Amino acid sequence: MELDELRQMTAPDLRVKEREAREEIFRLRLKLRTNQLDNHAAYRRARRELALILTLLSDKERREAADKKAGNAEAN
Repeated sequence: MELDELRQMTAPDLRVKEREAREEIFRLRLKLRTNQLDNHAAYRRARRELALILTLLSDKERREAADKKAGNAEAN
């Protein structure tokens, strides 16, 4: 999935993508361990996609927390 597409997603959508990526990694790891995986790069790509999703989620959560904190400071 493209980085721009992931950046456009909301936090709940990213959580769904995170779950899907984790499931894909599980399936690929199982195939890797049973010598059924032909394309080892797919496992690496799935891990990197999960890392990207988690990074974007963390960034969104930090921004939301900062916005809330800034909003509370302006209200006082």
